[in-house]
Amino acid sequence: MTNLFNTKTKQLEGEIDGYLDRVTTAGLIFLEGVRAYVGGKNDKFERNYKEISVLETDADNVRRDIKHKLYTYMLIPESRGDVLGLLETLDDIVDICEKVLEQFSIETPVIPDFLKSDFIELAELSCKSVEEVVKGARAFFRDIAMVSDFVNRVHFYEHEADNVEEHLKRGIFNSDEIEDFSQKVHMRYFAEKIVAVSDVAESVAERLAVYAIKRRI
Repeated sequence: MTNLFNTKTKQLEGEIDGYLDRVTTAGLIFLEGVRAYVGGKNDKFERNYKEISVLETDADNVRRDIKHKLYTYMLIPESRGDVLGLLETLDDIVDICEKVLEQFSIETPVIPDFLKSDFIELAELSCKSVEEVVKGARAFFRDIAMVSDFVNRVHFYEHEADNVEEHLKRGIFNSDEIEDFSQKVHMRYFAEKIVAVSDVAESVAERLAVYAIKRRI
């Protein structure tokens, strides 16, 4: 059976879909926030930061409600533990997207012009990792055979992000335009923060792959 839901769990299906929508939105807001910050659009960045903070709280509430219903009404008992584990790890994505923008807001790093495109590319790849792992999560509930395809895409984008991160770090520390070593360290720190979003997405994908194998046995 490829679809985990039945007629009795249609409401739960809708709520999980809504939660997955929030995870995707968190990745998009994260990307727009980084773009706004790098582009010097401070007002837009702060709006993005406030928006993702509200979303993070909302996503937590939805996840708790789903967890309550799964246990209270004994829904999908054969996969309940895996579903809860998946939702918990997906929540890590929302959390880190919010945390990265929070750090930008607090520390206000100065990003030189020659690094801006690399920072944006890094955020774009991290966002793509999030989008693909959410697609994989949807496939877990509806079309288990497709999960591996999305997991592979997450691995691809995470690897690409690692490559851009290395390129960015080399550019930072080999640059004569940044004279202050502490600023170089600051740039490295934020590169690592941004790529951490793709790292978390990959961790979710790896757990998702295990859950998919268990469902297919």
